[in-house]
Amino acid sequence: MNIKVIAFDADDTLFVNEPYFVETEEKFLELMQDYLSRQGLSQELFKIEIDNLGLYGYGIKAYTLSMIEAALKISDNTISVEAVGKILEFGKELLQRPIELLDGVDETLTALFGKYKLVVATKGDLLDQRRKLHNSGLGKYFHHIEVMSDKKEQDYLDLVSRLDVKPEEFFMIGNSLKSDVLPVLNIGGHATHIPFHTTWAHERIDHEVKHENFRALEKISDILPIFGL
Repeated sequence: MNIKVIAFDADDTLFVNEPYFVETEEKFLELMQDYLSRQGLSQELFKIEIDNLGLYGYGIKAYTLSMIEAALKISDNTISVEAVGKILEFGKELLQRPIELLDGVDETLTALFGKYKLVVATKGDLLDQRRKLHNSGLGKYFHHIEVMSDKKEQDYLDLVSRLDVKPEEFFMIGNSLKSDVLPVLNIGGHATHIPFHTTWAHERIDHEVKHENFRALEKISDILPIFGL
């Protein structure tokens, strides 16, 4: 390999994210339990989230708007103003959660820093992701932070172009096979999957990944031997 750029996903790769959304959904289900079954509520919320991706993108603010829309639809526009206020509070609580680094992140970035150009390539809300990286103390390691509207092949091609490297010189690390691995492999880059115990349904795939540029590892520090560290 002739790697020049190592890119990291942020949520559930560098720090905890999805479990907080799961906790928030539980609060939403409890709030709306008089209108529909838990399964029905969860399915309706997920459908609205996916339908809204093209309008709102990813992140906590988009999720909060989708919860409000779901509550209005499920209640046939009879939900109380107080209930809408509670949903807004759910969103604010998500935005204010403390940052919890995953095991080995700081040590891994320290070992790679100065030897490769390190970047963050993540989806979500720009303000929120920059806040999390600042509060995490990890910002000092990164040459560039890219908050992407999506993670498809063209998005990665645009990124490597801005970084002035070839796809084969780009190495992506993340917890989503769908967003962090497959598009990068498809453009000729290298990708590593480090699974997280909770994965959003939208990010799951139902087939095995086999590719000469792909590695499946257990934890983030396992990438260091790949680079001789």
